[in-house]
Amino acid sequence: MKRKVTKAIFPVAGLGTRFLPATKSIPKEIMTLVDRPLIQYAIDEARAAGIKEFIFVTSRGKGALEDYFDNAPVLEQELRRKGKDELLELLKNTNMESGAIAYMRQHKALGLGHAVWCARRLLGNEPFAVILPDDVIAAEKPCLQQMVEAYAETGGSMVAAMEVPADKASSYGVLDVKEGHGQLVSVKGMVEKPAPGTAPSNLAVIGRYILSPKIMQNLNQIKSGAGGEIQLTDAIALEIEKGRDVYGFRFNGKRFDCGSKAGFLQATVAFALARDDLKDELSAYLYEIMAQRKAAQ
Repeated sequence: MKRKVTKAIFPVAGLGTRFLPATKSIPKEIMTLVDRPLIQYAIDEARAAGIKEFIFVTSRGKGALEDYFDNAPVLEQELRRKGKDELLELLKNTNMESGAIAYMRQHKALGLGHAVWCARRLLGNEPFAVILPDDVIAAEKPCLQQMVEAYAETGGSMVAAMEVPADKASSYGVLDVKEGHGQLVSVKGMVEKPAPGTAPSNLAVIGRYILSPKIMQNLNQIKSGAGGEIQLTDAIALEIEKGRDVYGFRFNGKRFDCGSKAGFLQATVAFALARDDLKDELSAYLYEIMAQRKAAQ
């Protein structure tokens, strides 16, 4: 019987320099996509997949992130006094039960593999998920939930994958596929940020993982890889070398790279247009802007 996945790691130690000056005073993960912080989308996705324990790998200056998940008694009391029950209900999703959330410090920025390794003592001998909040995925069924359901059939380790144009492959970890043409593919190798023209496929790894506890042993063994950092993909590739199963999962949904300004803006428009309370006003505005641009040409 395969174990359920009940723990997830959220690596949030990055400085968010691409969003300066905003990130001088607030963690990037607290920046709002429409009216929810990026981190809330990640938490909601994890909860939908059955995650019960949330492990944040943080760094100095992330206090606002920790405060976000705490109770806010004064605010709640004021909303209750004013009869704003809908807003009170909204706040419930931002609160974490005592003991459900843990924070680990990553003292040096040594890469994603190192960030995951920082949480090793909280995982025990259990499979675990990793969610990168920068990758926001709009999907009817949340991406991690799709993966957990597939993992129940396969075991091993699993990475979310999507097809990317050949000229973009060098920005990603890329899968070398053994077999499989549907949602699930068996993987025979992984290459982190391959040189242009050398990618083994057009299937790129994006920020959702379900990993065997043996990954932590692999992270103990490997040295720094691409970019002088300890790469998570190297630890997963080591699983393949040792003859253990690794799968790529083509999820249903659209991924937005909210680690870039353009991706963040695209996500903002897409998520706002999906909202009944915003779509009419926003689409009318966008139509007006495009009409003015065409007229100016």
